[in-house]
Amino acid sequence: MSHEINQSGPTAEVRSRLTALALGAIGVVFGDIGTSPLYTMKETLGTHGMTPTPSAVLGVLSLVFWSLIMVVSLKYVTFVMRADNKGEGGIMALMALAQRSMSGSARARWVLAAFGIFGAALFYGDGVITPAISVLGAVEGLGVAAPALDKYVVWIALVILLGMFAVQRHGTHKVGKAFAPVMTVWFVVLAILGVRQIIANPQVLYAVNPWHAVRFFINHGDTSFIALGGVVLALTGAEALYADMGHFGKKPIRVAWFGFVLPSLLLNYFGQGALLLSNPRAIESPFYLMVPESLLYPMIALSAAAAVIASQAVISGAFSMTREAMSLGYSPRMAVVHTSREMSGQIFVPWVNKLLMVLVILAVLGFRSSDNLGAAYGIAVTGTMTVTTLLALVVARKRWNWSMPAVILVGVLFLVIDLAFFGANLLKIARGGWFPLVLGVVIFTVMTTWRRGRELVVREIKQSGLALQPFIENIAEHPPLRVPGTAVFLTANQHAVPHALLHNLKHNKVLHERNVLLTVEMLETPVAEVEERIEIKPLEGNFFGLELRFGFAEDPNIPQALSRCTREGLGFDMMDTTFFLSRENIVADVRRPGMALWRDKLFAFLSRNAMPATAFFQIPGNRLIELGAQIEI
Repeated sequence: MSHEINQSGPTAEVRSRLTALALGAIGVVFGDIGTSPLYTMKETLGTHGMTPTPSAVLGVLSLVFWSLIMVVSLKYVTFVMRADNKGEGGIMALMALAQRSMSGSARARWVLAAFGIFGAALFYGDGVITPAISVLGAVEGLGVAAPALDKYVVWIALVILLGMFAVQRHGTHKVGKAFAPVMTVWFVVLAILGVRQIIANPQVLYAVNPWHAVRFFINHGDTSFIALGGVVLALTGAEALYADMGHFGKKPIRVAWFGFVLPSLLLNYFGQGALLLSNPRAIESPFYLMVPESLLYPMIALSAAAAVIASQAVISGAFSMTREAMSLGYSPRMAVVHTSREMSGQIFVPWVNKLLMVLVILAVLGFRSSDNLGAAYGIAVTGTMTVTTLLALVVARKRWNWSMPAVILVGVLFLVIDLAFFGANLLKIARGGWFPLVLGVVIFTVMTTWRRGRELVVREIKQSGLALQPFIENIAEHPPLRVPGTAVFLTANQHAVPHALLHNLKHNKVLHERNVLLTVEMLETPVAEVEERIEIKPLEGNFFGLELRFGFAEDPNIPQALSRCTREGLGFDMMDTTFFLSRENIVADVRRPGMALWRDKLFAFLSRNAMPATAFFQIPGNRLIELGAQIEI
């Protein structure tokens, strides 16, 4: 959930809380984009055979400047962050918001879902590349300070990354508090280093004129388009900024960006440009060659710390997105650990943390340098940026009621930029761009398979179940032995007899005094409204239909929700309540229509290894009876 500032409180208190959240955001949200100066200018001007002439330096600087203004400041911080789903950000929350806007068209909702899932899958690819390139880019400063240490860079980077993933369990709040002072120092140092060079070579400020970017394209032809694949490195973290919005809120992020982060970044980029104007050979490492030699080792240590923090924005964004995907039905259930008593949006997902750690280590061992990773980087982030623009335009048209000319104007402006960056990065596929694409395709396949598999399971349950009303009438005519207490049967279909109820009646020959058929629904909003959380339908024979609804940013705690049913006229005594659940054993059957056999088998594997529904819904084990049910899909 978002933690926007309550303007009704005392001014001093409001300002204090805004400052605290803005500092926390600096420690978590801006780490990724804040470490881009480590490698952006070097990758753009130094690895494409381009000579860093004054014209080229001013052209690239102009591209970086206007990209930060147009893409991060205008598109994400000003436009996209308006599309919050009750405070939650990220592409999954945006997809749910866009889908609700198209409630009348099933086909349009399916298309939006496909776009959103693919964008989310690419974001996970970004989550693998970002920690690897950030930490490697920082540690490579050792090669500048002491060339003999160059052979140890990969192993030092691996040690730092392992430590970073190890501290994730302490949570975003504690990590942010620890990281905020470091990142504050980092941005101050970025600004100071840049100002020193700008004072020595102030003509670099001419790069603010967009004509230099235009002339760069005119003078450098195809090479200029390839260089866009390097310029996009300056934008890394924009999507994570949006995904982390639920952790801190819109206003603290905007205050931190416009008041502190953006000026520091621009000063540093222009400082690197000033250095290159006076010494083109500094392209070997323009960032570290700005640093006085006596301060080089402390700067490498600060860079390494900042690079670790850079990874935090993407990792915490991946945690938030995973919980949203689980709740919306696009991901198998996993354990989610809350790391803050005050902020429900701050979570830790152990399984995702381990998977990211393994993939990041493989990326470092496989690519071995930030230059090689720079070739792999870009496709994932620009693909996600493009999808975000499309979904936000749907929201602007359908929810904000923008006029079509306004939507077209904004859409053309942002999509031309996004697609230019995406096209430039497509040229990197052979040099490593395949890596995040393969990751994205794998994750997209898993998410769509899980969603489709759950739909097939629910369909099978509904088709094979006995109609509830005739069953209740039959029970009234031929009453079985009733035992005291309440039985709660989890079911996906309120109009059919749950398998667990049938099995219990068949094998134990008894029925509880009161029987509740419980359905849990996850909504496409982060938090369910009070009036929609509980719906009770009394049936004959002391049977009840009960529907509980939760938002996708909430934890579905069934016992807690049942305690609220008392005021709705259906009280529960937990010590006198037994939960019955059918544990589904999924069997792939080639004869049944649905998915391809390999996807059936993949879904069966995912289902076996998913977190049990009982744990996900926080049902106490000592009040639970599970009964097996084989389902063929």
